Amino acid sequence: MSLDNDSKVIGYFAKLSPTEVVCEGDACVISGSEKNMKIYLKSVTSNAQQHVTIKKTRFGEIIQGLNLGAPYAFDEQSYNRFYPIANKIGCNLNEEDFSVPTETGFHFVVINHGVFDE
Repeated sequence: MSLDNDSKVIGYFAKLSPTEVVCEGDACVISGSEKNMKIYLKSVTSNAQQHVTIKKTRFGEIIQGLNLGAPYAFDEQSYNRFYPIANKIGCNLNEEDFSVPTETGFHFVVINHGVFDE
């Protein structure tokens, strides 16, 4: 991996504590903007913004997490930043159709370590 790609900001994640992040199922939520993360947090818990820290996450950090077995749930903006770079290092990810409505109004693409096995 190049250091240039490693440092590219993919999106934002939310920490509930030093060891706990906001997840959709088992996957760490990565939002394309801080604003969108706040909207998501409001939808899943009433006091979320008082108890979380929202931080930027970079491509290299996500790849490290994937290599450790952590799954990630990307929204449209963050996925569209992530997948072209991931494909450059050997993943085989495709464009996603985010126009399909979901019950919650949020559409995530979950990626896990298996993406490197394809």
